[in-house]
Amino acid sequence: MMEGSCPIGLWHVHVFWHGATVNQVRFSRTPLPGPVPVQVRRYCAGYVEDFSGLTSSALSPDYPYSAIYREVRAIPYGETRTYGRVGSALHGSPRLVGLAMKRNPTPLLVPCHRVVSKDGLGGFSPDPELKRVLIDMEKRNKVFYRGDDK
Repeated sequence: MMEGSCPIGLWHVHVFWHGATVNQVRFSRTPLPGPVPVQVRRYCAGYVEDFSGLTSSALSPDYPYSAIYREVRAIPYGETRTYGRVGSALHGSPRLVGLAMKRNPTPLLVPCHRVVSKDGLGGFSPDPELKRVLIDMEKRNKVFYRGDDK
């Protein structure tokens, strides 16, 4: 298992991984020495990245909430969906989606920051402001790199 971190704003993205499988992603104010997958470094540097070359251990069919995680992983870069919309797509409840997002072991790869409340941003660990930073970065970069002004 390899581990390392890269900066994104005032935060560091800690990644625990082996080969193309990422087992855990966490956010911290302090760096963790070591390498991270190139896709994560590119994402943190502001490039449009879909992580298609990486997989999350949470996407395994045996993993709790894996159906929710697969649905959330399908949300395109720079877009958001409400907890209710994700829940409806799976014939589940918004609360169950929120619980799954809270327990997501691999944020960014399973982009829980793209799931928002119908009335606003919704929660995010470790800090809802980091969720806003990620959403704003993606919207800005999607327009810049792809020319998509939707």
